[in-house]
Amino acid sequence: MEDTQDIDAIAMLQDPVRRRLYEYVVAQGREVGRNEAAEATGVARTLAAHHLDKLAGAGLLESGSRRLTGRSGPGAGRPAKVYTRARAERSVSLPARDYRTAAELLAEAAEQAGLDAGLFAAARRRGEELRGSAPPCGDLDEAMRTLAARGYEPHLETAEHADRPGHDEDAARAEDAADATPTLRMRNCPFHAVAERFPPLVCGMNLALLEGLLGADGAVRARMDARPGECCVVVETSKNNIH
Repeated sequence: MEDTQDIDAIAMLQDPVRRRLYEYVVAQGREVGRNEAAEATGVARTLAAHHLDKLAGAGLLESGSRRLTGRSGPGAGRPAKVYTRARAERSVSLPARDYRTAAELLAEAAEQAGLDAGLFAAARRRGEELRGSAPPCGDLDEAMRTLAARGYEPHLETAEHADRPGHDEDAARAEDAADATPTLRMRNCPFHAVAERFPPLVCGMNLALLEGLLGADGAVRARMDARPGECCVVVETSKNNIH
């Protein structure tokens, strides 16, 4: 029954307008209103609302309501309907396959046997094999394309350091701007289901895989920096390449 529901949900994305709306909402990583989605995809608001509600009804999106003006109280306007990607996973296998159970059993056995180091080494080698003869990633743009091709859904985030004590406000802002470090975070973890049950093992495997894929001695580096709802690994410019 669940497989049938998944097939029906995924089949909804065959409609090109519906697919564009879904992909836009997913790419934002936040709540998206009907007006914004309509403008971004070039369709009428009523048509966007129709398809967004269909996607929510199929379980591909989650819907809610909030005021988009940022104000509250009288004159703030009515709450608007907003959409985000649904947390539930959808997968289809014909005929039925259960790779998730196999992955969980293998992860459990590896964890109990203390095979972490061997798994990480194998993951790093697999990343290097996937990269093939290509040189290590030369910058964050190249890393973003590489990660997107593997399903990680990367997005660039600039993290500014907090104000430092002993500095006046203008000087602190200037130093913060100079020290702002762009970081690639990833909204999707391809190993999410297994990582939830075995986080140290699977996240360590993921880090090693990306080190091999991106190139450990290149212009970018992968490191662990877990954040709820996102991949546990982030990618940033290597300190050896910051001038």
